[in-house]
Amino acid sequence: MQIKPMIRNNICLNANPQGCAANVLEQIEYAKNNLKASDNTPKLALIVGCSGGYGLASRICAAFGYGSATVGISFENEPTEKRTGTPGFYNNETFDQEASKAGIVSISVNGDAFSDEIKLKAAEAIRQAAKNAGILAKIGLFIYSLASPVRTDPKTGTLYKSVIKPVGAPFSGKTINMMDGTFSTAEAEPATDDEISGTIKVMGGEDLELWMDMLDREGLLCQQAKAAAYTYIGPEISWAIYKNGTIGKAKEDLERACREINKKYTAQNKIAGIWVSVNKALVTRSSAVIPVIPFYVSCLFKVMKDMGLHEGCIEQITRLCRDRLYLAAGVPADSEDRIRLDDWEMRDDVQKAVTELMNNVTPENVFIKTDINGFKNDFLKAHGFTG
Repeated sequence: MQIKPMIRNNICLNANPQGCAANVLEQIEYAKNNLKASDNTPKLALIVGCSGGYGLASRICAAFGYGSATVGISFENEPTEKRTGTPGFYNNETFDQEASKAGIVSISVNGDAFSDEIKLKAAEAIRQAAKNAGILAKIGLFIYSLASPVRTDPKTGTLYKSVIKPVGAPFSGKTINMMDGTFSTAEAEPATDDEISGTIKVMGGEDLELWMDMLDREGLLCQQAKAAAYTYIGPEISWAIYKNGTIGKAKEDLERACREINKKYTAQNKIAGIWVSVNKALVTRSSAVIPVIPFYVSCLFKVMKDMGLHEGCIEQITRLCRDRLYLAAGVPADSEDRIRLDDWEMRDDVQKAVTELMNNVTPENVFIKTDINGFKNDFLKAHGFTG
């Protein structure tokens, strides 16, 4: 039976199993061809948020680039008689199948990563994966790439929701429908204090700290372990709704958590360090619904492809591993101890060209001037469909 994408308001409601599998296989081949294991690369990796985007690419790089045993955590829906599973369900399924074929140990844990229950299941899975691989149950790489609209605080049972809103002033900005190229003006009222704190609770650094505490308590940390949490900063045009908005407030808290973790664990020589990796703007299931971002990314893709600088998730994370985390000379970071994988995106010549392009795009030339088709294709590909 042919499965067609069901899209509502830039949200895809289904997935194509065969297409998801093909996407995973493509990324596996890239990692195998561009990474090489050494004495310094991890033997055991934990990826929280492993089923799509940067998290999936991270797990693929660890396993098929470095031969690491991996434990992946994600919350996915299985297929039913009436609807397909989530893309991540099929991504995890394919990953585990391919890892088994290659003799690489992998364990995927499905459940709410915010909960104490899943954290304990993760600890059990780490020990089992280590036993299966014949190695010490010590995490060498920890990637935190969790994205969720809601979180239940495991201590209080309170449910928090995240919102995409500006802080302090209303927002109005030009955005685009990736499916038909039509423009509209996106507007949003400023977030309330409760909405800001709720978004920080969901997308901030508190849960990352709880994961690190669990790994330490369970004796699963390695002195040489490296950890990374992902964020995005972007250009000034997006700051009102992103960097200076509710999401940005949450990301500030994520950076706070990483600083605290470094003080607590690196100072005690329990890990080598944790870094916030500022990644490039890419098409993900969540970025498609953030106002302004689809228009900006469509123009960014056009410019970066023309300049030969474009990267997808697997290319970005390959560069993170090869040229940052496991660089022989040490981990290069900016003045705030962040890894800047967005360095090509934020180059002056790239941003100048993107700004000029955005100022010259009209409804009549949008499909010619921008790479909106590339945005659409990447969005559909993330769900296993082709444009």
